[in-house]
Amino acid sequence: MTVNLVTVFVTDPQDSKSDHISRTLSMGIVRGELQPGEKLRQDHIARKFGVSHVTVREALLRLAAHGLARSLPRRGMCVSPLDRNTIDELRVMRQALEPAALLHSVPKLTAAQIAEVQDIHAQCEASATAFEWEETNRRFHMAIIAGCGMPRLTEEIHNLQLLYARHFFARHADRWKPRSDPDHGAIIAAIHDRDAVRAGTIMRRHLSRQA
Repeated sequence: MTVNLVTVFVTDPQDSKSDHISRTLSMGIVRGELQPGEKLRQDHIARKFGVSHVTVREALLRLAAHGLARSLPRRGMCVSPLDRNTIDELRVMRQALEPAALLHSVPKLTAAQIAEVQDIHAQCEASATAFEWEETNRRFHMAIIAGCGMPRLTEEIHNLQLLYARHFFARHADRWKPRSDPDHGAIIAAIHDRDAVRAGTIMRRHLSRQA
């Protein structure tokens, strides 16, 4: 696996090895390279990355905290399932949290942050593969809430988006085609107008359309 797309919120140098393992395994799970129910063997992972079992255990605990892995009796840590109920729950949570974060973010976004949003939107529109689009789409959703000033809320939204990405790759990646997203453009227009309510309304509608 050669993946490095997950934003990391913990930057303590002492945690760098377990962070790297957690990021790599996370994207392996999200992209379907590690299947639901597949066992995450500590000894195999330790040999692969050249680290101790303690470091691997820390990485696996992060995966479990993010809902990507779970511990099963007599089987150790396995990749979490992704069922219809989970997908529905993720959508409901995103519809509640992302518009709320956007409501607080829009009035506080700086000119530089808005320019970054526009740049990411352009990259998203120009994406040639499902992997490029998903990564830039997540970056767009995080960039527009960058002004909310609520780190716990921001981290929770980031995690929900990562979990939802599993659903996207499992169900839509093989038939994805380049496309424009008018909702993103409408959100940017609302941000320019500093209309947080309108931006939140568009976001809620946007998330309701995701199957």
